[in-house]
Amino acid sequence: MDPKLLELLVCPVTKGPLTFDREHQELVSRSARLAYPVRDGIPVLLENEARTLTDEEIEA
Repeated sequence: MDPKLLELLVCPVTKGPLTFDREHQELVSRSARLAYPVRDGIPVLLENEARTLTDEEIEA
């Protein structure tokens, strides 16, 4: 994930920052408790495509 692009992207739900989880290829919004998939290098920032983070993932 390009660091410059990551600086520009925000969570569509909270408008908060996103972090890139390289292992799972997801953009994570801790404030929304959602993880958005990155498919073929393209972030899919749709709430209905995101998965809900578990309590363990939030604390990590």
